[in-house]
Amino acid sequence: MNEYSASELFELLNLQDECDWLEVKGGHESSHSVMETVCSFSNEPGLGGGYILLGVSEDKSALFPQYKSVHIADPDKVQRDFISQCSSMFNIPVRPKVSVERIHGDTVIKIRVEELAANQKPVYFKSDGLPSGAYRRIGSTDQHCTEDDMRVFYTDSKSYDQTPVLGSSISDIDSMAIKKYRNLREKINPSAEELTYDDFELLESLGCLNKLNKSELNLAGLILFGSTKALRAYYPMLRIDYIRVPGTSWVQDPDDRFTTIDMRGPLITVIFRLMDAINADLPKGFLLEDGFIQASSSGLPSKVLREAIVNAMMHRSYREHRPTQVIRYDNRIEIVNPGYSLKSEERFGDPGSETRNPFVASVFHETNLAETKGSGIRAMRKLMKQAHLAPPTFDSDRNNNQFVSRLLLHHFLDEKDLTWLKQFDDLALTDAQKQALIFVREVGAIDNQTYRQMTDFDTLKASNELKILKSYDLLLPKGKGKGTYYLAGKGLERAIENLSTPPKDLSALPVDLSTPPLDLSAPPLNLSTPPIEIEALLQTIVQKIAELNKREHDSLKIRGIIVELCSLKPMKASEISGYFKKGEDYMKRKYLSEMIKAKELTYLHHEMLNHPEQAYLANKNN
Repeated sequence: MNEYSASELFELLNLQDECDWLEVKGGHESSHSVMETVCSFSNEPGLGGGYILLGVSEDKSALFPQYKSVHIADPDKVQRDFISQCSSMFNIPVRPKVSVERIHGDTVIKIRVEELAANQKPVYFKSDGLPSGAYRRIGSTDQHCTEDDMRVFYTDSKSYDQTPVLGSSISDIDSMAIKKYRNLREKINPSAEELTYDDFELLESLGCLNKLNKSELNLAGLILFGSTKALRAYYPMLRIDYIRVPGTSWVQDPDDRFTTIDMRGPLITVIFRLMDAINADLPKGFLLEDGFIQASSSGLPSKVLREAIVNAMMHRSYREHRPTQVIRYDNRIEIVNPGYSLKSEERFGDPGSETRNPFVASVFHETNLAETKGSGIRAMRKLMKQAHLAPPTFDSDRNNNQFVSRLLLHHFLDEKDLTWLKQFDDLALTDAQKQALIFVREVGAIDNQTYRQMTDFDTLKASNELKILKSYDLLLPKGKGKGTYYLAGKGLERAIENLSTPPKDLSALPVDLSTPPLDLSAPPLNLSTPPIEIEALLQTIVQKIAELNKREHDSLKIRGIIVELCSLKPMKASEISGYFKKGEDYMKRKYLSEMIKAKELTYLHHEMLNHPEQAYLANKNN
């Protein structure tokens, strides 16, 4: 985690609000509230700890709420009491770093809490015991641990991919998958000892058999080498959906929605089928051969695509019974994967890997399908830059337990771009700022997180850069705090209007697209309902809302009505709150966020949660 002064943290607060690694306490909160945050920062896996600022609170009386400093009159006493509580309240002493600093002339206290080593977790309140006495950091909140959370801390040498698949046998193995592994491994190391083993011995050496009953496969063995028939029988939702969406947003054209290929089979072979399908679908001028991975190439580097796909299969959560989705838009490829990143966002691109499935990862490493040093994201950024393509971006969502990789299929700074960007020459923009303009032109909006990933800047530098583009009237900020995003400003809008881009050649369609889409996390709109019927149904729902008691306490009834609304068409939070005559923030906090977590609703725009046109859809697969 980066080292910040109290003043820098204060500035970050007013730019992005509290977050998973930053919490403020105004001095009026109970000491227990502060200690809960200490506990959650100490426990949260992969977070790296966090900061607490004592003596800072939110000024809600302002038109646009901002944070203000609150003078601490006796900082020595506050420090002594805090350190004493850290030593005595938990099952083990916690030793944060505490310093007294000044903000706008007021005395505040900065606390940095380090994440504890795995063998010291979980830290918990002695008076409460486990599991409720332990806390985890989820988003910007401190959450009581449950029995399910305990498995995160109390793990043995057996990872989840070693879970036995009861009833399976060696006969469930696809012999072609074993042969594929042998061929790949031989190219890397022709003298590898495991190549001399028979199939049973090979599976045993790779950790693909149930150690207590070697006649059965475990999860790693089944997903890596299992036949399509066996995978369908034991784990029907563990598949890859390759979805082709015309346009640049989900379900853009109601008359031409999307096509899909559902892929199921052993991972060691299915990733090659997926790459072939994407290759056949890329516009002309994009090639996947490795020989084109150089600065003069106009093609998407094969290693980037392969790394993104393999990372998804290697790091996904196989506890989640839903498919991985690879969505091909006109201008980008998105891979939506179950399971948030175990690596904190700030460490994306740093060496070192944290994987849920070490035995699956080992097979990918040994066959050279994945980076061996945990540097896959860094390698992807480097290769995309060499190919003059916009850098990849990533979104890790703990609340919805998913991870999104995004590859923008735009040839950044090609001849057309350079010509287009000449109109900004007098502004002396950096390459990073030019990337931001290209991204907004192609995707429609950008936020701090996306810009950081494109440039490797920290939060503060990214915010300052985006402010510069705003000062030039090229970007227009929307939202507030951590929900801030940027649209094209008037200057950029004029430049986009003057751009004449020939339509992309999308004549190449994926092969065998007869399969209807199944189990999509963001279902298509019900566009078969005529507008007149929608209006009639809407009036019926409005009448239901009018009949609610003013102090209705049945949250299930209200959630049911929200689902009905979002079944008719995508509904923005402002529209939903308008129907209920409640505040937008209240509806988001009380209902919409919880319904997203419960998968009753899904987002219209998966690619960017802070999208200016974000709306909610009823999840018909729930």
